[in-house]
Amino acid sequence: MCGIIGVILGDTTSTSAAVEIHDALYLLQHRGQDACGIATCATGGRFFQCKGNGMASKVFHDGSRVADLPGFMGLGHLRYPTAGSSANSEAQPFYVNSPYGICLTHNGNLINAPELREFLDQDAHRHINTESDSELMLNIFANELNETGKARVNANDCFAALERMYKRCVGGWACTAMLAGYGLIGFRDPHGIRPIVLGSKPSEGGSGMDYMMASESVALVQCGYKDFQDIKPGEAVIIEKGKPPVFRQVHPQLGYTPDIFEYVYFARPDTIIDGIDVDESRRNMGFKLAETIKKQLGPEILSSIDVVMPIPETSITSALCVAERLGIEYCQGFVKNRYIFRTFIMPSQKLRQKGVRAKLNAMRKKFEGKNVLLVDDSIVRGTTSREIVLMAREAGAKKVYFSSCAPPITNAHIYGIDLASSSELIAHHRDSQAIAQIIGADDVVYQTLPDLEAACAALSPRDPKTQKFEVGVFCGKYVTPVDASYFEHLERIRGESRKLKVMESAREAVVQGVAGETEVRMAAKGVEVDRHGNVIPADGGDPEDWPTNVGQSNGNGSAVGSANGAASRPGDYETRSRVNSEDQVRVKTSQDISLHNFNDFDGH
Repeated sequence: MCGIIGVILGDTTSTSAAVEIHDALYLLQHRGQDACGIATCATGGRFFQCKGNGMASKVFHDGSRVADLPGFMGLGHLRYPTAGSSANSEAQPFYVNSPYGICLTHNGNLINAPELREFLDQDAHRHINTESDSELMLNIFANELNETGKARVNANDCFAALERMYKRCVGGWACTAMLAGYGLIGFRDPHGIRPIVLGSKPSEGGSGMDYMMASESVALVQCGYKDFQDIKPGEAVIIEKGKPPVFRQVHPQLGYTPDIFEYVYFARPDTIIDGIDVDESRRNMGFKLAETIKKQLGPEILSSIDVVMPIPETSITSALCVAERLGIEYCQGFVKNRYIFRTFIMPSQKLRQKGVRAKLNAMRKKFEGKNVLLVDDSIVRGTTSREIVLMAREAGAKKVYFSSCAPPITNAHIYGIDLASSSELIAHHRDSQAIAQIIGADDVVYQTLPDLEAACAALSPRDPKTQKFEVGVFCGKYVTPVDASYFEHLERIRGESRKLKVMESAREAVVQGVAGETEVRMAAKGVEVDRHGNVIPADGGDPEDWPTNVGQSNGNGSAVGSANGAASRPGDYETRSRVNSEDQVRVKTSQDISLHNFNDFDGH
């Protein structure tokens, strides 16, 4: 999940595109808090850029850095990391100088990334410097655009390059691109999985029109844009400087299946995505969830419930509708600290557990001596849910029933939202009774998948009867064909990103004197990743003594086992990637030598 923005002003002598992009970043900050960046293009085709890890206020020094980004057009990006690292080198926009000078922002994921990487290396001879799919897509597009052999390109050249790029790339994406001195490009995957919308307004200078593209309509509304138009699946738009937008279908539309998680959780309630009002969809989810609660809990338990409480903030609308339909008092028992990260998108389990307590506070008088029905948007790993139930009981609740506006999440998300690996999902191979026991609730009620789809489809401007969504996380049926090896690829990438974290946890445990045998071996010999993505000690050891709980960090600095609970043994892995205690390499995180980056001013 990322946020993308593109702005081109009608007045090509203006230098203020970054001001609007910077404002829009704050409106989309919920889509990614890991990193952000802005790249602009000024007269003469020169790019200016500022990007780095952190939220917009940090990276842009509360707006003071915007003055360093002159230009009449530009791109903005907010990153939530997908599978892989969260290094500063993966902050966007990405840039290549050949051909023509191109910047790109990307929201999504390519599920044939290994194949694309091999093509770029062996055939296109283009160097890829990070693990980011976004850099792959930029270089695929750049390579195709280079086929023109021209000193200058036109819109037809760009559309043709996109057509060839779409034949190579598989996955879900929404992108904005900027060609130096030329204009902006926006495009979307053939299934319409990731969102992007275009708006316009008269230029403040009185000459021509200003245009903005963004992941959510709220950014356009707040910046004064109107006449919204969703970019269709497989469609691209090119806005040359001083000219109106030109649209073209660069790939046949293979469906119109937006990711349903946008409506469940990711998008702001004051957003409209693909013609579907997010807040209204959450109202429908609440009414339908109430009917499922009636069936599962029955009249006796329902009559004993004193209050319905939302887990702020995404589920507030749905909880109100649940309470209304059940005829039970609605009450907000948790107060949210608005000045903290969304815990779902925190990068580690330990931070998520700590973050829940910092994010929410239970008001004792609302819980004491009561049976409460909690309503949340979804249950992913169960970390947040478990802490919330515990907080409710500590505040005096007698019984705690937990309900989810989304069905059980049982599969990995593969189109740009790194929910978790399947083994980390609490609903993977568990029923609601087992989940209730793990999170400490008296019962857990999930929305059904047909009800969730119907709640959103009913609001579609297309035929509600035929409106479909990307729902693979709930059922394992993705809208694009997915090879089984891709999931192994995802696990290996996740393992790579966990290596240093696990190594640091092991060292800290040794220093604190609380290390077990596994941590001691990791600290002394280093760590490696097996083919399942598990982080394990690098020394191998005697197979008979191989620990059954080795690998992923469980958030407490200790190590946990592979997905099936069995030990990962030396013979289980084909290739290991090793980090040794003695030769661990730290790399400088600044990049793009010719461009201005946040870390260049941060002493790194």
